[in-house]
Amino acid sequence: MSGPTSMSGHDAIMAEAERIKALGEAAEREARDPVNQPTINNWLEAMGNTDPRWKAGEAPPSMAQVWTMYGQGGKPPADDPLHGMMKVLTEAGYTAVLGTNCEQEYHRTLKVGEHVRVTTALDSVVGPKTTGMGVGYFVTSRNTWYAARSDGTSEVVATMLFRVLKFVPKGAAAEEAQG
Repeated sequence: MSGPTSMSGHDAIMAEAERIKALGEAAEREARDPVNQPTINNWLEAMGNTDPRWKAGEAPPSMAQVWTMYGQGGKPPADDPLHGMMKVLTEAGYTAVLGTNCEQEYHRTLKVGEHVRVTTALDSVVGPKTTGMGVGYFVTSRNTWYAARSDGTSEVVATMLFRVLKFVPKGAAAEEAQG
């Protein structure tokens, strides 16, 4: 791909975005551990949450993502659509990233002992856009968390749209041209 401002670079970026979107959701990824009270307690302490409800076997809904985080040294799977799209943009010269917003929807709380898994899909790629940070693309992924039921099926417990700006910092292109 050519540099971040070329039309052929844009076409290649958008073609790759469409290819990744067409793949659909990444393979389901299981949480390392079942929902457990010690992790809930640590999260409550870190957040300053003192609601006694969460000390009785239920996890706050906003913890949905906690159960499936990669952990120290963890790496996303090769088919992860968000990381795949971010790599495409990095290779095209969009090297900076800024989280812009996150929309979460909670369907129910999780209970201690439940097993959680997540899928991720690329929702959209929009750009290039000129922002106060620089020129870049807004990349939105969609995560869906599931909990296993006793009958072997599963149910959606939470969803999240996560949007980041992957950009060339303002002034960076001029600095590179002078360098």
